[in-house]
Amino acid sequence: MTQRSDLRDLLPLKADTFHVLLVLLRGERHGYAIMREAAERSEGRVELQAGALYRLLARLLADGLVVESQRRPAADADDERRRYYRITSLGKRVIAAEAERMAALADEARRALGQTALA
Repeated sequence: MTQRSDLRDLLPLKADTFHVLLVLLRGERHGYAIMREAAERSEGRVELQAGALYRLLARLLADGLVVESQRRPAADADDERRRYYRITSLGKRVIAAEAERMAALADEARRALGQTALA
């Protein structure tokens, strides 16, 4: 796992990364559920194919932003082939930093738009 001393090294997040982490903030999910929820929450703007999702998850695992969960649902509600993922505390800090970065950009844009409206 890569250790990052500065969260800014991981920013900005790509839209697909942001949405995957956002889904995992709501709890552990398996790959198909992540794909489905990311598409739903992004109103279809983030539609991950299986190969792309698993490459992204491999990168998030390597960066320490997510881990594979060892907890499993009850056997009658589970498919043993599924892997479940959860966000780490580092992942939470990174998505929080990204949300702050985006909010600052939005504030700057609003100020600029307000100034141009007066001109």
